[in-house]
Amino acid sequence: SRGKKGALTLKRAIDQTGNQLARVHGIWGIGQLGRQRQDHASPLLVLLGDSDPEIVAQAAKALGDVKMAEAANRLTGLLTHDHPRVQFYAAEALGRIKHAEAVPALIKMIETNNDSDLYIRHAGVLALSRIGNEEAIVALVGNQSKALRTAAVLVLRRMKSEKISIFLKDQDEYIVTEAARAINDDMSIEPALAALAATLAEARFTSDPLLRRSINAALRVGGEKELELLLAFAQRPGVASALQAEALATLGTWANPSVLDRVDGRYRGKVERDPLLAQTKARDNAATFLQSPNGSVVVAAAKMLAELQVTDFNQLLAGLVNSHPLPEVRSAAISSLNALKYSDMEAVVKKGMNDSESEVRTTALGLLADMEVSAENLPGIVTPIFANGSLQEQQQMLRVLGKMPVSKSEVILSGLVDQLIDKKLEQSLTLDLIEAVEATKSEALATKLAEVKSTDTNTVAAFQETLYGGDARLGARVFYQHAAAQCGRCHVVRGEGTTVGPQLGGIGSKLSREQILQSLIEPSARLAPGFGSVTLTLKDGQKVSGILMEETDKQLTLKTSEAEPLHIAVARISERQNSPSSMPPMGGIMTKREIRDLVEFLANLQ
Repeated sequence: SRGKKGALTLKRAIDQTGNQLARVHGIWGIGQLGRQRQDHASPLLVLLGDSDPEIVAQAAKALGDVKMAEAANRLTGLLTHDHPRVQFYAAEALGRIKHAEAVPALIKMIETNNDSDLYIRHAGVLALSRIGNEEAIVALVGNQSKALRTAAVLVLRRMKSEKISIFLKDQDEYIVTEAARAINDDMSIEPALAALAATLAEARFTSDPLLRRSINAALRVGGEKELELLLAFAQRPGVASALQAEALATLGTWANPSVLDRVDGRYRGKVERDPLLAQTKARDNAATFLQSPNGSVVVAAAKMLAELQVTDFNQLLAGLVNSHPLPEVRSAAISSLNALKYSDMEAVVKKGMNDSESEVRTTALGLLADMEVSAENLPGIVTPIFANGSLQEQQQMLRVLGKMPVSKSEVILSGLVDQLIDKKLEQSLTLDLIEAVEATKSEALATKLAEVKSTDTNTVAAFQETLYGGDARLGARVFYQHAAAQCGRCHVVRGEGTTVGPQLGGIGSKLSREQILQSLIEPSARLAPGFGSVTLTLKDGQKVSGILMEETDKQLTLKTSEAEPLHIAVARISERQNSPSSMPPMGGIMTKREIRDLVEFLANLQ
């Protein structure tokens, strides 16, 4: 606001050489004035030849911010400066000025840097993309410098240029992969998607990130040519089984793809296509995939048929249920036959329920709710499961009973509640039984269950059913990915997370399940050493406060303002008050099933 008067004061700060920081602040001030009236920034031009490289860098930055074109030639000369910060800000400024004559010098800077400093490459890429000379960038195709070709791809990505597809022919798979990222990811370069899909025909590529994007591009383009490319890729010898399975899974969604991108999850919008072409191609090729020696490919093929509603191979799928050696294949075949409304589904389910593998039996059990099983025949199916089945099967059985008409399931569930009351039911099934009873909405069952359900809401007693029966794998997902709980923001497990709160590695060997649950539901009731304050009232009336450093059955160790830690015998304490924990109670953030899985995960961190 002081204009010329302010400029003179700031210039005096720049002209002195005894205080570098004052000079830098002077440059910033002049730069701010220059944004109001460009000629105020003219004194900065001479600083591009200063002996202090930091002053040169800051002057270049300020001149770029005000887009002073008359600085362009001097800035171009700084691209070969000995100091990388000078090069960085000079390149950035040239991009802001959009000085087209600097393109050869920027390209030379990137080539000389040879990716040794990625910040320098970034500055060059940013400048070139702002200048926008597409022809000069495309001309780098086939250049001997990998660093230049990489930069060219990054520039064209920023420019959203469909000419980036020419780099899909590069001999270096890294460059091709970067081009694939540019074409598919973020907002995409849609005109180049067809060229990306065409890379599926090239057997030389093995990069997982590249091929997944090529598969996805075929789906997004959605033409007959892309469909044939996808099928040929899935059948080509030497293709990784995971990628074959991904190709088949993609084919299954051909008629109605997810609104989210299969690679980066970005919203792409609703797409609906006539399924006839995909169904025809699936019929022509499904037998080959179902007979593959690779289990993941067979599983993907079975799911593909279910999604496309191709029923021609139902007998072959039924044969897989009867004889395939891999349980995951038998399980997938059962699920697919159910989705395809196989005529003899009852026999398939019975076969699955008698399978030697728990995974298959569990899948078959999950389909019982869709079948017409009479109330008289149901106990004959249920009783063996609770007598000899695995925990996974028993939990699945309870989920099925919860979905069935209460007229069929009430007697069975009532008997299980009796076992719960008599403490004869496996603890790992408590939560599943409660959920099944609640799902039936039976008043009689709810009344009986009330005898053992806690009336508390936010205490450990209300969550006793979460102590056992969880899935540690799902618990890990809760720990790392739960959007509301965000455990990893405060705790470290297996090297991931932050140390705001206690590290949880080995917590399962230090705390019991009950103690872990208490830490989740009532975090202020239990303090981790070094992470909470406690106030003690001793039997002689003295009060002591400090950070709890260690706790045993006999003694507490507090860190106070004194140099040495304070050791206090438990026998001397008449009252203890823990300061509220910064960790919120998880009972109001997670479902009981999520808490059960998290307890299982933490209890297994030995």
